Amino acid sequence: MTDKQSDLKKIIMDTKTLPTLPSVIHKLNSLSDNEKSSVQEMAKIVSSDQVLSARILRLANSPSYGFYRVSTISNAMILLGVNVVKSLALSSSIFAIMEKESVGLWEHSLGVGVAANLIARKMGLPECEEIATAGLLHDIGKVIISLKCREAEKEILKLTNDRRIYIMEAEREVIATDHAEVGSWLSKSWFLPDKLIEPIAYHHDVAKSENHRIKTAVVHIADVLIKASGFGNSGESFVPPIQKIAWETLNLNERLLAELVDEVEDKLVEVKNFSLEMMSE
Repeated sequence: MTDKQSDLKKIIMDTKTLPTLPSVIHKLNSLSDNEKSSVQEMAKIVSSDQVLSARILRLANSPSYGFYRVSTISNAMILLGVNVVKSLALSSSIFAIMEKESVGLWEHSLGVGVAANLIARKMGLPECEEIATAGLLHDIGKVIISLKCREAEKEILKLTNDRRIYIMEAEREVIATDHAEVGSWLSKSWFLPDKLIEPIAYHHDVAKSENHRIKTAVVHIADVLIKASGFGNSGESFVPPIQKIAWETLNLNERLLAELVDEVEDKLVEVKNFSLEMMSE
């Protein structure tokens, strides 16, 4: 890591200004590391924060997961799993900021979560809920860069538009890192499991994902499909191609891809309605 990256990481990861929920999360992490802890105990900790609980339940009932019957935190933990609920708890305050300041990015993230879930189910993969969560969180680094590096963000967007380059290229030129790496720093500081960290860190470079390449490939393809659909706004001015390694990892073919595109398009109407409901609250 260069000096510039190291300095930037300190700024970005400054816990005094990072939007997290330390007391609840600290307790939740301690309980989830203890095999004797029950779901009810963990649910009680999360439920102690009413605002947090409400946001988790809204996200758990979003089109990303498709349950539509999650009425309690205990229910959410049983249906989604502790890691997913923990991730939603950690990201809830950041999503609140994202909704207010970047509706386009919020909708893009929701769309990628939905598309990742659809792809995972279509391919018969296990842990679809965690894959959906990785999709939901994949661009969390962009939110942090926006929060912590306002002037740099303006320069990044200008560079992206003026030179017609990908956001990651502009980010590396301006701040010597990119949103995927920033997302991985944040995920590690939140003690998320590797199966969520890798898709966040490598959704633009699937070949670098060593232990969870299938999940990473799903998030990468979901990201491309949502960009191609024009749903939300990731900040990119053009759609990147699907990486060959992601295509091969999932053993995709043209027929399957066409089916996925149709299913994703159908689901996006539902996602838009959900997003509008959350915006109006």
